[in-house]
Amino acid sequence: MSEVSKMSSQPIKLSEYRRAVFGYFFCQGICFASWASRIPTIKENLHLSEGQLGTMLLMLPMGQLFTMALAGKVNTKYGSAKVITIVSILYALILVSISFATNVYMLAASLMLFGVAGNMASVAVNTQAVAVEKMYGKSIMTVFHGGWSLAGFFGALIGLLTINFHINTTYHFLIIFGIIIINTIWNVKYLVPKIEHASSAGKKVKFRPDSILIQLGIVGFFSMATEGAMFDWTGVYFKDVIKSPASLVILGYTSFMIMMAMGRFLGGLLITKLGNRKVLMISGLLMFIGMMMSVLFPFVVTSTIGFMLVGLGVACCVPTVYSLAGTHPSIPPSMAIALVSSISFLGFLMGPPLIGYIAELSSLRWSFTLFSMFGLAMVVMMFVSSYFKKS
Repeated sequence: MSEVSKMSSQPIKLSEYRRAVFGYFFCQGICFASWASRIPTIKENLHLSEGQLGTMLLMLPMGQLFTMALAGKVNTKYGSAKVITIVSILYALILVSISFATNVYMLAASLMLFGVAGNMASVAVNTQAVAVEKMYGKSIMTVFHGGWSLAGFFGALIGLLTINFHINTTYHFLIIFGIIIINTIWNVKYLVPKIEHASSAGKKVKFRPDSILIQLGIVGFFSMATEGAMFDWTGVYFKDVIKSPASLVILGYTSFMIMMAMGRFLGGLLITKLGNRKVLMISGLLMFIGMMMSVLFPFVVTSTIGFMLVGLGVACCVPTVYSLAGTHPSIPPSMAIALVSSISFLGFLMGPPLIGYIAELSSLRWSFTLFSMFGLAMVVMMFVSSYFKKS
């Protein structure tokens, strides 16, 4: 019997812990996907320009960035089980509040809070995942993150249905809130109790970021910038550039999320067979080809295929660089991963608003060209970097 089971009044099967954590990953993903699926609607309702939308999209990652340290402290003090129980409901409530925004100030405030709650939930659910993974004694983290991506598909599907049935944004988000409440009632008792957060050494380890971690961070930056752009701008791209029917506006986002989820579920097999360098090289090529296909051939079918390729491209990048950072020869894994994730997250922070600002100066269509260059730059890094040649 595991240590966790001994702490509980009744033994709980490992599969129940796994199901519960997967459920919370799924719910966090469906909240984010629901917001992303309604961006074109909110843009139109508030009469936002591309530049204004870019600024609004900056609010969400800013909320995440400002609370990175706080999220760790809160989870350490109160335990990830308690935090994820409360914050997942709060996350859904803030999602509903976004639908009530009648001006840019209300939208900015709601998105900032959405980012804060999202980051708190992300730290908590990943802490839960680490605890469950330790109990299993094998790697299952990619399955949890695949669950988040899978939720993106279902979130986009619900968005498509609500748009086609002319259900307004508030009712749409209330449906998602109901799903989160059901998940909480069903799975809260299967969360891992507060057994983590103990520090064994209690010593502070100082180090300077070396070239390996910087290179890994740059790859993560390219991937997360592209990922963020896909989350926030695919719907607008289909609406404003492709001029697709309203019922197909979120087709690009849906296709991207499906292929990203598939790539994450299959990524472990590919890395084992081909190696990290080849997988990252293929990923960069897919990102480049997919983006350029949507730019050069801005039609529903070709852009959908292009966004599918981008989804496959970004799927394995971040998990791969985190894994490589964790095997650094001289820096503790937690510190190495923290540094790489910080550099990577800057891409998620800067990508979506950068699209908006470039679109304001030229056009949304050609702003996607920059992000195709990120994929090409990743391929070049795989060729010229001595570190990646050994990976």
